[in-house]
Amino acid sequence: MNENPRNLRPVSTVASSGAQHLLWLALPLIVLVAAAAWLLQSNLLNGFNNGAPPVENLTIERTVLDENGLRLKVRGGGSEPMTIAQVQVDAAYWQFTQEPAGTIPRGDTAWVAIPFPWVLGEAHNVTFVTNTGATFEHEIPVAVPTPKVSGKALVSQALLGAFVGILPVAVGLLCYPALRGAGRNTMTFLLAMTVGLLAFLFVDTIQEALEFAAESAAIFQGSVMVILTAVGSFLMLVAIGRRQGSPTGLALATYIALGIGLHNFGEGLAIGAAFAAGAAGLGTFLVLGFTLHNITEGIGIAAPILKVGPKLVHFLGLTLLAGGPAVFGIWLGSLAVAPHWTAIALAIGAGAIAQVILEVTGLLARSDSDRASYTQVLTPAALSGMAAGLAFMYATAMLVKI
Repeated sequence: MNENPRNLRPVSTVASSGAQHLLWLALPLIVLVAAAAWLLQSNLLNGFNNGAPPVENLTIERTVLDENGLRLKVRGGGSEPMTIAQVQVDAAYWQFTQEPAGTIPRGDTAWVAIPFPWVLGEAHNVTFVTNTGATFEHEIPVAVPTPKVSGKALVSQALLGAFVGILPVAVGLLCYPALRGAGRNTMTFLLAMTVGLLAFLFVDTIQEALEFAAESAAIFQGSVMVILTAVGSFLMLVAIGRRQGSPTGLALATYIALGIGLHNFGEGLAIGAAFAAGAAGLGTFLVLGFTLHNITEGIGIAAPILKVGPKLVHFLGLTLLAGGPAVFGIWLGSLAVAPHWTAIALAIGAGAIAQVILEVTGLLARSDSDRASYTQVLTPAALSGMAAGLAFMYATAMLVKI
């Protein structure tokens, strides 16, 4: 047969159409590049120059105190590359060295070393003066030597992480046998309590993330970074979790443990960073407060699997998934992770917690049927469960807030 089907076009026509399409796609980019090149070559902005110095911003991301004096990691965030001309400590000028030397490009970091004989337990104030005369201050509230990485320190931090992360989750999961015979109202109460404690964790995590974001360099856009990261984490986990329908049973418990684990990782980063800054005076009462505060997390993980009967290995996995990240968080935080990384970790945790709240609420609404009826969320058992979860987390949070 020599006839061509009507819907087939010659290969040359298809190729020509594809080339045309690529050209139209490239045209906006070409125009943008040409406009940017013209702007750089024409010095158009010189007409707006009234002699004012460029906008400068300097963020201090890390402070190290040792036998050699002070070392500070700074990040430039101005409109132009900036130069540190002088450094004052307690209103006195000091010699300093910078690595790498020279100007600090926008968004880049540098280490500034000052041979200042700091005094143990006292406060010191460091002032950076740029070549334009702008000043940026950094306070060291209590001068203590920065902890150094060692095997002994890592073991101690791991034990602390296990005590505030793994132990309370394990204790909460130990309630599983006692809760297995729970009736329908008790099941509703426990699931709703899980929603309540997760809602508290969500608000607490967002608040902590915003606090760390405020300490980060302006170039990272603080609160916007936190919100976008949390939303992205939420959407990604919802997409993953619902590939085969809404998760239930062991799958839902795993997502709860993941959300709690990400939250504990962010808290671990904060504790480790406090250690690195010499500002973590954790007493026995405070550690016990962390443990009590987190026990409800284990009960929340157990709630979706009361009718499943998982194996011992599943309980071990859920415990490590929810509590283990606290250990890694403390380790990384003790290495003085920059504030924006802690904010991002907490924001990811907040998104994961929001995803779990959505799924647990959906499970609560479905109850014993396959069709969701959100009137189940408004029953006395459900409302009292949410209130109990919020109240317990709020009350025990008083033990750990200093």
